[in-house]
Amino acid sequence: MGQPLFTVLKKGLYTTFQDLGRYGYQQFGVVTSGAMDSYSSQLANLLVGNPRGEAVLEITMLGPTLRVEADRATIVVSGANLSMTVNDNKAPLWKSFDVKKGDIIKFGKPISGTRSYLAVAGGFKAEKVLGSKSYYAKAMLGTEIKDGDILYGQVSRIQQNRGLARHLIPKFEKEITVRSIPGPHENYFTDDAIQQFFSETFIAVQGDRMGYRLKGEKPLQHKQQLEIPSDAIPLGGIQVPSSGEPIILLADRQTTGGYPRVATVISVDMYKIAQLATGGKVRFMRSSIEQAHELYKKREKFLQHLQG
Repeated sequence: MGQPLFTVLKKGLYTTFQDLGRYGYQQFGVVTSGAMDSYSSQLANLLVGNPRGEAVLEITMLGPTLRVEADRATIVVSGANLSMTVNDNKAPLWKSFDVKKGDIIKFGKPISGTRSYLAVAGGFKAEKVLGSKSYYAKAMLGTEIKDGDILYGQVSRIQQNRGLARHLIPKFEKEITVRSIPGPHENYFTDDAIQQFFSETFIAVQGDRMGYRLKGEKPLQHKQQLEIPSDAIPLGGIQVPSSGEPIILLADRQTTGGYPRVATVISVDMYKIAQLATGGKVRFMRSSIEQAHELYKKREKFLQHLQG
């Protein structure tokens, strides 16, 4: 079980354990889950000396109140700026620091982004289901976090003040542009709809861990056929149902779907979507598989360098 790390005085709006996801089971209808902003979660883990795929607390919008139970622990909070404080004093983001027994960690007003990630040196102890500690609410997979729970872990210490240089810290904007690979079902849409998709600004009108629904100036027009034989849904796939309103599919997306996909957001830009608040604006820029691979390899090289 490990040793007590935190008591959850208030769980906040939606605080869950997430790692990099539950892979290898989509063929059985099991969703992958995992951190919505996997880039921020990996960075948090690396800055406290953990493996990149260790479980973290994913904290959405209105964060929890935690009381520290360990004598001393090293933590990092990455991702959104949710006005975190320790004992009512402003606490750093993207930098490791120590907390001690009795300290109160709180999260307040969202300043930028929507999801923070709290990693602790040594990692959290949580139920591992099908190879992952990620919590999936609809199927009750993993460990749910509730008011009054004690969160356990394996405490280790690292050097404090290990952080990212300012120019390396991701920025979370209210208006974003994301690179997207066209298809695979372009032939299900009119030429005007494809042009509209890559030129118009869309508004995120509704969203959760499953997906974000977008609204444009007018619906994207299909050709006569509105559905396809169900096929596998990738992270960042953009389905367009009969309403003509695109849906970007995210961490808790269904495993298969029968609506045509107009494009897929490249993986290195998914953090922008994960950190976009309702009412935020999205534009899509054409990309290619080759560019997506090069950008992914560049980011992977940076993460490996940080890992040492």
